[in-house]
Amino acid sequence: MSRSDYPGAQPWIPDHPDEERLRAAVQECRGCDLYRDATQGVMGDGPVPARLMLVGEQPGDQEDKQGLPFVGPAGRMLDRALDEAGIDPASVYKTNVVKHFRFERDGGKRIHKSPVRWQVAACEPWLLTELALVRPEVVVLLGATAGQAVYGPGFRVGAVRGKPTEWPDGLGSVDVVPTTVATAHPSSILRSRQRDVDLAALVADLVVARELLA
Repeated sequence: MSRSDYPGAQPWIPDHPDEERLRAAVQECRGCDLYRDATQGVMGDGPVPARLMLVGEQPGDQEDKQGLPFVGPAGRMLDRALDEAGIDPASVYKTNVVKHFRFERDGGKRIHKSPVRWQVAACEPWLLTELALVRPEVVVLLGATAGQAVYGPGFRVGAVRGKPTEWPDGLGSVDVVPTTVATAHPSSILRSRQRDVDLAALVADLVVARELLA
């Protein structure tokens, strides 16, 4: 099948969605080709509604196996940063712009491979449905893929990180229009040679998000 054979996620969005319906419906999604190799779809998790929503790129290896977002090493790094920023990790809703794990095999290992733009676009209805359900006041965009999903391919984390930014007009139907704060994805800290410095920068950006809610 080619890219044009996939309709995007909208046909699988349930009427009157709630958390349980979304988690069931994402397992049936055939909106792009990523479902073919992934173990399962991974919907967001956390309180609904929630004042703060964190949006990353896609599930990783552990997320794909467990069916929950941010439960692998990057998730543990994110929870550490949230704690240091004075935010209870249990108080936030965590999700990803893409709901299936994209990877390539290296021997017996599954190695993360970033989704391409059309796969991110195909998954957009899931994210917008979550946004309308969770009704966050602040959305933290973790990394370039999350930022580009919201603001387009010209988005660069370094240009706006830590700066409150308006949610783009016309993107989704929401009662509460959130403010966004962009920052690095916690997985980048795991790869960093200056881990303490990069962790401190992530914590500082999360503090900005916390202060917006004050």
